[in-house]
Amino acid sequence: MKLFVIATFLISYILLVLKKGHPFLVLGAAIGALLISGAINFKEALLSINYNVLGVFLGTMILSGLFIFSGVPEFFATKLVDRSKTVGMALLSVCILAGFISSFVENVATVLIVAPIAFEVAKKLKANPIPFLIGIGVSSNLQGCATMIGDSPSIILALSSGMNFMDFFWMKGRPGIAFAVELGAVASFYVLYLLFRKYKEPVIQIEETKVKTWFPTLLLALMMLTLAASSFIKDKPPYTIAFICIIYGIVGLVWHELKHKESVSLLKDLDWHTFFFLIGIFILVGSLTYRGVIGDIAGYIIKYTKGNKFLAYTVIVWLSVLLSAFVDNIPYIVAMIPVAKIVAVSLSVSPELFLFGLLIGASLGGNLTPIGASANVVAVGLLRKEKHHVKFGDFIKIGLPFTIAAVSAAYLFIWFVWSR
Repeated sequence: MKLFVIATFLISYILLVLKKGHPFLVLGAAIGALLISGAINFKEALLSINYNVLGVFLGTMILSGLFIFSGVPEFFATKLVDRSKTVGMALLSVCILAGFISSFVENVATVLIVAPIAFEVAKKLKANPIPFLIGIGVSSNLQGCATMIGDSPSIILALSSGMNFMDFFWMKGRPGIAFAVELGAVASFYVLYLLFRKYKEPVIQIEETKVKTWFPTLLLALMMLTLAASSFIKDKPPYTIAFICIIYGIVGLVWHELKHKESVSLLKDLDWHTFFFLIGIFILVGSLTYRGVIGDIAGYIIKYTKGNKFLAYTVIVWLSVLLSAFVDNIPYIVAMIPVAKIVAVSLSVSPELFLFGLLIGASLGGNLTPIGASANVVAVGLLRKEKHHVKFGDFIKIGLPFTIAAVSAAYLFIWFVWSR
């Protein structure tokens, strides 16, 4: 039965990576095979789903959509461009803004918000927009793991490990993963500075975007404050965080309907694909857990690193970087979280060492290639629509040094802070 579960998982994973068949059909067929064969029963399938993750994802997804609608991100982007002295510094500023926005808004949405600014600058200068869009893509993917609500892997890690919003900043008397990500951002943005500094043309005037409303921004801020405050409540109900996010999402929907009569349109445009994809992945990975495969993987890591915690940590981080450059990091991180916990217990080290390292590797490794992260796929797709075809080598020239700089800085920071 264990071999059947492994084979089902691998076949599904390969089909998803190669995009052979609709993802829902692939996952549906795999889950159906597992249930029919008895490899997992209906109760185990339901228990495999992390409903907290789904609640947080849905609530933040709604607020992200409203935030885009408000025009606030584009407003700040145009302000940054106008205040820059050269085109290179303007585009670096936009990349930094993209990184900041992606700490609170889904990465693909961030690219769609910021990309038009880069296209307009490049068009007026008659410059190649490829390096600018790649810069925005990798920057958007960089800081999603800095906060609990910044990206799906962050949400999954936090709620699968009992972490709250504030734990990403300060946990158990030590700096959290947010500091590691920001240190990585400083290193990687220096790489972008070296790439963009040759664009010394003066900045052209860009038409200022008018803000439609500040209300979604207020809701986002209040949601983050509420999540932070809930961190101090002891023995709170298990679904508190999901409840908070959904309540703010509902408030945003009601406001949007009363003011603009567009709540149905907003709901249709949400990323339902990822929402239901998560459900399927949770069940698929759950079958690995229930049949003991996850424990076996952890055992192999423990065995071949021979009890050396630095070697185990290094393997988890850089293996994650390599694999997430080519595969979706959502199923990968769902599968690897329990592995990281088992290895940590075996080596008698803080689980945060491996969990934070896993998140860094799985999130930032996607910047190595144009297919490793959804934000990069969208950036390349936008370029293709404008008749600019991105070669694999063109992306690597930016993605490789950017990723190595970001991961190396964060990897060392987490080790020195959490290895003791």
